[in-house]
Amino acid sequence: MQESVRLKSFELVARDIAGVDVHLLHALTLSVGWPHRTKDWQFLIRAGQGIAAVDGIGRVFGTAMWFPHGDDFATVGLVITSPRNQAQGGGRWLMDRVFEQCGGRDLALNATRAAHGLYLSLGFVDEASVHMHQGKLARDIPALPPVNGELSTPGADEFAEILPIDSQAFGRSRERLLTLLSENASICVLRRGGKVVGYSMRRDFGRGHVIGPVAAVNAEDALHLTAVHMKALRGRFVRVDTREADGPYATFLEQCGLSIAEVVTTMSKGRRFLNRQADQPWFYGLAGHALS
Repeated sequence: MQESVRLKSFELVARDIAGVDVHLLHALTLSVGWPHRTKDWQFLIRAGQGIAAVDGIGRVFGTAMWFPHGDDFATVGLVITSPRNQAQGGGRWLMDRVFEQCGGRDLALNATRAAHGLYLSLGFVDEASVHMHQGKLARDIPALPPVNGELSTPGADEFAEILPIDSQAFGRSRERLLTLLSENASICVLRRGGKVVGYSMRRDFGRGHVIGPVAAVNAEDALHLTAVHMKALRGRFVRVDTREADGPYATFLEQCGLSIAEVVTTMSKGRRFLNRQADQPWFYGLAGHALS
């Protein structure tokens, strides 16, 4: 597999993203209008693996990352090509490097409209749409029916209680990622009969805060698990990525002032990724675009 590619008058070389200056990665996201700060890049590099496409004087023209969850599955994200090389095969070359590194794993990703055609040509198939809600929260959060259970902040010794819920919703364990997310996140759990039946996280990201993951067995539980974070963020910029196109959860986000900024497509290559089942945990809010 070739480790460099010549794009017209310049050559790009693949480098381990962990060894690239994070400020150069931040500059790349600024050039394409993505919200990631240097702090966000630092977290993603800790959570996953990837490559950067670098020219002869160290400038970054593209990136691609993947986040392993066991030996047979990974999510792909941060596949970025600069405006200069978007139409010159840079994205396909980056994805070829990802395929090589992932070693035959089943893959899933969230594709922007601009990249959707590329992923189709690489063998990915559509599974669902993701609605990226964002904006400044309205001053008044809509009233909700009484919560069915008890909302609380888990202690350090209770963190493990959310892992089975997350694994059921995601389809496999991602304990390492959740542990990293929890380092700088506010966490809420919902208990019924003393048992955890849902959880949510809130953390700094991009222009403000992201609420996600939000895992629950029904929309009513998800509303409460989301609203508990929103109450602390009134008037501030918030983002929630959800696969709920309509219904009470989508309506609630709109009522809070979070309009749809973009719609992307969840895609998979290999085994199907999503498997929603009645009365089982489901992600009403995603951990993030790159993390699914």
